[in-house]
Amino acid sequence: MLKAVLFDMDGVIVDTEPLHRKAYFKMFKDVNIEVSEAMYDSFTGQATLPICRTLCQHFNLAETPEYLVSTKRKHFKYLFENDNDLALLNGVHDLIKNYYDNGLTLILASSASMPNINRIFERFDLDKYFKAKISGADLKASKPHPEIFIKAAQLAEEHGDNCMVIEDSTNGIAAAKAANIYCVGFKSPHSVNQDYSKADRVITNFEEILFSKLSN
Repeated sequence: MLKAVLFDMDGVIVDTEPLHRKAYFKMFKDVNIEVSEAMYDSFTGQATLPICRTLCQHFNLAETPEYLVSTKRKHFKYLFENDNDLALLNGVHDLIKNYYDNGLTLILASSASMPNINRIFERFDLDKYFKAKISGADLKASKPHPEIFIKAAQLAEEHGDNCMVIEDSTNGIAAAKAANIYCVGFKSPHSVNQDYSKADRVITNFEEILFSKLSN
């Protein structure tokens, strides 16, 4: 029986991808590297530090991964405060409220840093709906490792069989399935070149999974 929903954030709740993309490519320019579209797409769903470790190794950079992280986050913070390309995805606020009003426990399980999560939740007044928030950036392993969803289920105080994950990325879906949790793949227009084949269900509109339309 469904008792808890574990939400990814980027690409599911809010479309921060345009801002992250701008911030990453500004950072790439700062350290003088050229990252292909295919390589950038492969990072979707991963936390910033593992991405920067990969970049340092791949490009044999003199800079540390931590330096790349701080540079990228500096650009993102500026864009967050000054760029208008930021909004909740269509229908997600109604979905969150619908689940909350029907007694489901909601947990945020995102690879974003906790400061960025808190900025989003404060900006769009989402804290009142969620029991807890967990940042993959603070865990030992990044998606596609299942750690984040195992811990999210623990925060919900529910067995994985009573949980559902909503994800938009290849790595996030793989993490949910590795945690043995039912996963809805949200095929967002903003999440390009992602593999939804491992998802238990694929949707393109949040109305498809309103509480009244879910079957346990």
